[in-house]
Amino acid sequence: MEKCIIGKKVGMTQLFDENGKIIPVTVIEAGPCTVVQKKTIENDGYEAVQIGFGELSDKRANKAIKGHFAKGDVALKKNLREFRLSNIDAMNVGDLIKADVFATGDRVDVCGISKGKGYAGSIKRFGNHRLKSTHGTGPVHRHAGSNGSIDGAHVFKGKGLPGHMGAERVTVQNLDIVKIDAENNLIAVRGAVPGPKNGIVYITNTVKA
Repeated sequence: MEKCIIGKKVGMTQLFDENGKIIPVTVIEAGPCTVVQKKTIENDGYEAVQIGFGELSDKRANKAIKGHFAKGDVALKKNLREFRLSNIDAMNVGDLIKADVFATGDRVDVCGISKGKGYAGSIKRFGNHRLKSTHGTGPVHRHAGSNGSIDGAHVFKGKGLPGHMGAERVTVQNLDIVKIDAENNLIAVRGAVPGPKNGIVYITNTVKA
């Protein structure tokens, strides 16, 4: 069965297994989330559920947002995310999704926005080599090098050039759930997940083909 939830990255810590070995984990505050809307093939051409996470004050929502939540008779939520699932018959508008929807040992995919690094050169951004620090290099020892070609006379798509680094959508797949604290809505997954502390992440169980 496909599962999904929205969470907030709390930080990293370590746990110990039954053999005393250290397991590095990322702690995620997962849910509680509310099903805000159901997309159906008849009305929308595809099946999906839209779930909300985090409280949103009334004064920070415009009329359109308030109307959207009022239609489903659910409380305002700060973060909305749509998940395409193969079967949404068991989910209804207003249903709560909590951390215990997953179980210890489940494999999940975690999607988030990576940390932004600002404007970066090609060496930091793509790991390019720099020129040697000897006579003749001049002031271009960290430049990207030639951009075009003799025949094409244009920059080919995919050329590693300076630009904005980070702050992009990243998905880490096949992470083990090491521990679940259902009372506090916390999930501990093995390894690191994308995004800064308190960043929003989207968790789905890994579906095997």
